[in-house]
Amino acid sequence: MTSPESASPSRPAKAAGFALLGVAAVALIIGVVSLFGGGDEPPTAGGTTTTPPPQTTSESPSAPASMPSAPAATTTTPPAATTTTTPPPPVTQPGGTAKAPVRVYNNSTITGLAVRAADEVRANGWTVEGTGNYSQGTIPTTTVYFRPGTDEEASAKELAAVLRARVEPRFDGIQSSAPGIILIVTNDFQGASKSK
Repeated sequence: MTSPESASPSRPAKAAGFALLGVAAVALIIGVVSLFGGGDEPPTAGGTTTTPPPQTTSESPSAPASMPSAPAATTTTPPAATTTTTPPPPVTQPGGTAKAPVRVYNNSTITGLAVRAADEVRANGWTVEGTGNYSQGTIPTTTVYFRPGTDEEASAKELAAVLRARVEPRFDGIQSSAPGIILIVTNDFQGASKSK
């Protein structure tokens, strides 16, 4: 037979044990939700701090003009590639330029805008490798980005003309992303020009 005095130290230990198990369960649930519940936002790699791209606008895709700049420094990390496979070769239309593969990212307040833009990109002859969200900074206007000195440049300029978007070389935050064109759509996305 146990005395009441010997039973009392085990009750706080049991209560502490159950509290610890509860905390562990909550931490496990938060970890699982963080791991699998990220939506269509691409994972980010190494949180580097860089300055956003120069803030320009243009009447035509090849003639940029100055625009007010954004805050001095923004945390920017490249959107991760949606696949680890080698991108398909560019599609060449008869009499046209090689069409580099495109990844489309939403940087707007409009849900599903990247998917809608990707559908328009496909409808105009480009291959879309993936869609997602770009939340590592604010892009001021819908922009098509390319790697300078590659065959992506001509294809990016053609896509920007079709979508009535700005076209620029990649900025530091996305410079090391996988090869291909990156289209970041914002609230001003107009879609493809209807006059073909």
